[in-house]
Amino acid sequence: MIRALRALAVAVAAAAFGVTAAPRVAAAEPTVILLSWDGVRHDQPERAATTALARMQRDGARAERLVPVFPSSTFPGHVSLATGTYPDRHGIVDNQFYDRSRGEFRMANDASWIEAEPLWAAAERQGVPAAVYFWVGSETDWSGTGARHRMAPFDAGVSEAEKVRQIVRWLDLEGPDRPRLIMAWWHGTDDRGHARGPDDASVAQALLAQDAELAALFAALDARAAWRDTTLFVVSDHGMTEVSENVPLRATLRDAGIEARVVAGSAVGHVFLDDRAQIERAEQALAKRPGIQVWRRESLPAALRLGHPTRTGDLVVIATPPYALRESPFAERAARALASPLGWKRGLHGYAPDHPDMGGIFFALGRGVPHGVRLGAVRMIDVAPTVARLLGIDPPAQSEGTPIPRIGE
Repeated sequence: MIRALRALAVAVAAAAFGVTAAPRVAAAEPTVILLSWDGVRHDQPERAATTALARMQRDGARAERLVPVFPSSTFPGHVSLATGTYPDRHGIVDNQFYDRSRGEFRMANDASWIEAEPLWAAAERQGVPAAVYFWVGSETDWSGTGARHRMAPFDAGVSEAEKVRQIVRWLDLEGPDRPRLIMAWWHGTDDRGHARGPDDASVAQALLAQDAELAALFAALDARAAWRDTTLFVVSDHGMTEVSENVPLRATLRDAGIEARVVAGSAVGHVFLDDRAQIERAEQALAKRPGIQVWRRESLPAALRLGHPTRTGDLVVIATPPYALRESPFAERAARALASPLGWKRGLHGYAPDHPDMGGIFFALGRGVPHGVRLGAVRMIDVAPTVARLLGIDPPAQSEGTPIPRIGE
């Protein structure tokens, strides 16, 4: 009687979220679901009364923080999560960059820019069907191989509720095309963090909205008795910190009479000089600006893993919070004037991985995850090999990570 009531409760909960709750015996082969929640900082779950994330922490594993790659931004982070390696190896050195041979990259979803094998291609190559919902680089084949199921083109207007419904439809497929690897990008708290700062109350509200959709997915997995064969991860690509000062790279070089192509994110800028004989003058002009470090390409510290042969500038400029590489002082003053009465701040990311605010989240639940495990800092590049171990396949070909201890052992 009690078991029947519990089953009814699960079905009611799933129906409330619009998810079919027909019980189904899970596939005998292991399945991994990897969700990325954009911009969720490692400490933000403590600021919201979550239920689904709280369940993952209670019954599964949680890391102290997920250590991002550099720069700690969406495109490099998602590709590192998928490939198990760093931007200097996989080639996506920022959300936008310049390649001396190929030209400009601006948040493109073309896998031909990626120079290391992504997880979905590695899975398909080894006979494991994959499904991807809006992951960087997933819309086209990588070296002739792509996810069997993929959603394209990217549409930021698609809700997490629709993503949950599609994930469940994939899980309910029968036969050899049923995916055993599912990867999906979710909105997370990134928009709120950028617009109002990482500590604004709206960030916690956004996290609760994400958590509610995760609870809907859990209800569907519960109803299908899927956990014995399913592992679910919730990670993020980076954290968020408050910034207040601008460093205008282009204007600085222009005022010094130096012609250059400048491609800059929030925290990392690449300067491609028209005349490399001016490199010393450019260095000196930029060095007068506070809040930044300037490196020549050949002397860039190897530990940053940012030295790409065609995508790294003659000079690389690295900012430290509260400074950001922005060009419009007037626009910044106007934004502050509008936001200040409302108590809004400005949030950005992209900074060094060891900055406390850049750490992301890492939660795991299900098959191969011990109950109530607390992990220390987990490297972003270790996620792909961990997923591969759970699936019983080799990690992506260029992966440099190692499986996370105690998960899937």
